[in-house]
Amino acid sequence: MAYENELDKEGQVILKFNGVTLRSTEVNLKLKSLGFHLLVNKSQTTSPYSALIPLLINLSSNEGKNQYNDWVLKDQRHIVQILEDCPSLKPPMDHLLELMPRLQARYYSIASSPKIHARSIHVCAALVQYKTRVGRPAEGVCTSWLEKMVPNEQDQYKIPVFVRRNPKFRLPRRATVPIIMVGPGTGLAPFRGFIQHRAAIVREGRDCGENLLFFGCRHQEKDFLYQEELLELESEGILQLHTAFSRDTEKKVYVQHLMEQEAAKIWELLEKGAHFYVCGDAKHMARDVHKQLLDIIKDYGKMEQNDAETYVISLENSLRYQKDVWS
Repeated sequence: MAYENELDKEGQVILKFNGVTLRSTEVNLKLKSLGFHLLVNKSQTTSPYSALIPLLINLSSNEGKNQYNDWVLKDQRHIVQILEDCPSLKPPMDHLLELMPRLQARYYSIASSPKIHARSIHVCAALVQYKTRVGRPAEGVCTSWLEKMVPNEQDQYKIPVFVRRNPKFRLPRRATVPIIMVGPGTGLAPFRGFIQHRAAIVREGRDCGENLLFFGCRHQEKDFLYQEELLELESEGILQLHTAFSRDTEKKVYVQHLMEQEAAKIWELLEKGAHFYVCGDAKHMARDVHKQLLDIIKDYGKMEQNDAETYVISLENSLRYQKDVWS
């Protein structure tokens, strides 16, 4: 693989290969990140790793970027697996540690109310376990770590945590304001805290607004989170519960379909000043719920599309339409 060298105005060596160019400093940085060192001068490249220059230039091309996307991103190889699959790469450990970012904090919604659990915080999370497309087992960094920490008489665990406030996802200041909650799967987490808070208010003998919850999961027997607790709150009249179990029925039913069935009630509460909350998947669920909300406003508010969108924007601006979603 032949390449050409030339100098630019700043004295940097420009490497050319198949129409792609790289400055020598860029090559040096790329190689240094792998634990290699390269010296490029005006006339030649002197290094035992000279053969890597065409490879690096190729990786900077569109074809090379596609190869990276396919082999690293789509195959979901992390740094250890890349080194396992490329045994000739032996970067020094200090260089690896310098390049690798710190593990980021994982954020989970608090799934409890201090009115009920004053000395503890509950978390509701799905254990992430799957196989990549090349057959390697993969698991969530935090959930797989937490899974093993089941306390017993012999083993007690301490977990570093901190509380981060979310001023844009919270209950109305007045308990008499109705709330509408849409949270399939672990999207139920913050709403369990909301409902516990409101249940405590009711049991104190104080006035409280209506509480609608739209919850969905695949199978009732396996995936219905906090089933007994929610059914008990429903029997007490504290909660209006609407459930969808998408794999238990011949036709798949999701939370947006439940909203359609309760469209009149949703519109009635919105007109009474209700707050509307969505928590869960951003890619599909939140988008479908948003569309269904628009349809309800159009149909029951007798509005055109533009007017319905303006209505939704006003809900968002007044913090009456709040989302906690992830992709």
